[in-house]
Amino acid sequence: MSSGNPIVRSAAVRAQQLGEMHGWDESTTRCVLDGLATVLKERSAGEPVAMSEVRSQTHRRVSKPRLAEVLANLGLLIDDTTPAITLWIDRRIAALPPGFAEPVHLWLITLVDGGTRSKPRSASSTYVYFGSVRPFLEHWAAMYDHPRQVTKNDIDIALDPLRGYQRNTAINALRSLFRFAKKQGLIFTNPTIGLTTRLPEPGFIPMTDDDIRTIEQLAAQPSQRLAVALAAEHAARTASIRNLNLDDIDIPNRRITLDGHSQRLGELTSQALKTWLDYRRTRWPRTPNRHVLVNPKTVLGTGPVSAPFVRFCLGRNGFSIDQIRADRILHEALTAGPDPLHLSLVFNIDHSTALRYSAVAEHLLSNELEQRS
Repeated sequence: MSSGNPIVRSAAVRAQQLGEMHGWDESTTRCVLDGLATVLKERSAGEPVAMSEVRSQTHRRVSKPRLAEVLANLGLLIDDTTPAITLWIDRRIAALPPGFAEPVHLWLITLVDGGTRSKPRSASSTYVYFGSVRPFLEHWAAMYDHPRQVTKNDIDIALDPLRGYQRNTAINALRSLFRFAKKQGLIFTNPTIGLTTRLPEPGFIPMTDDDIRTIEQLAAQPSQRLAVALAAEHAARTASIRNLNLDDIDIPNRRITLDGHSQRLGELTSQALKTWLDYRRTRWPRTPNRHVLVNPKTVLGTGPVSAPFVRFCLGRNGFSIDQIRADRILHEALTAGPDPLHLSLVFNIDHSTALRYSAVAEHLLSNELEQRS
C-alpha cells in the first residue's frame, strides 16, 4: 500500500499477513486494504474504530468480517452494534400489549445479561424459554391488561395439554418469568408457587460421587478403562466405542473422531488410549484388525468387539455405558448452561435429544435456585 499515513501502512502489513495465513484471495485482500484506508486515514495512533462505522462507511465490495478481523487483531475494534438476541427480543415483544410487553421484555433481557443471583443464559436457551410461553402470554394478553392478573388456574389450564419435556420446559420458563416479576415488584403474588416438574427419568439423574468411584473400581482392565473414559469424557455410545478405528485417533495432535465428528482428545481418554494401545501392541502385534478395541476373538479377523465386551460387568452392578454418557452430557448442560445448540455441537447429538438434556438441566437448576431463595 502506498499510503503516506504510517498508521494505515502498519495496519496494511498486518492485513496482508492475516490474508496469507487464512488464504484470502487477492481481491479480498485488496478490498480490505481499501477499507483500512477509509476508516483509519483520519485517526491518530491507537484510536479505535466502531463496528457500525466499518459497516456504514466502507465500500460495498469490502469484506466487513475480514476488515473487522484485522482491526480486532490490532486491538482497534469496538463493537457498538446491537446484539442479534436483543433485536430478536424487541421484535417478539412488539406483538404484546404494553402491560405484558414491559415485564416480559425485562425478564428476557435479564435472562440474556444475567441478574444479581443468576448467570446469563445463552441466546438459544432464551429462544426456547420464550417460545414455550409465548402462546400463553398472547392468550392471557387478550384477556388481561397485566401479568399480575394471571391466576394459578390460568396456568393449570395452559399446561394441561402438554406432556413430557415440553411440559417441563414450559413450567421452568413460567416459574422463571413469574419469580422474576415478583422479585421486581411487578406482580403481587406468584401464581407458579407450588408448580413442580416431573422428576427426570433415571437415565437423566446425575451420578453421585459414590457411583463414580464404584465405576472406577469396576473398570479394572485397560480396555474397560478406555470404554469408560470415552463415555465419561466424550459421551461416546457403546456402538461408537465398538466401531472406533485406529485411523480415528491422532494422539500426537490430540484429536479423535467419533461417528464422523472430529474433536479434541480429552486428557483422561488420551491416557487410557496410550495404556490400552501399549497393551494391544504387546499382546497382538500382528493383528490385521484396525478397530481400537480388540479381544482374543476379534484379533483373528477385522470385525468389532461385541457390545457386552464394551459394557463388561457394569450392568450386573447397576450401571451402563449409556448412563455414563448421559451423565457427561448432563454435566455439560449444568456447568456450561442448558443450551441445546451448544450440546448439539459439542456432542454431535440431534436437537430433540439436546432439548431433553437441556430440560432436565433446567429442572435441576430451577430446583436448586428455589432452595436458595
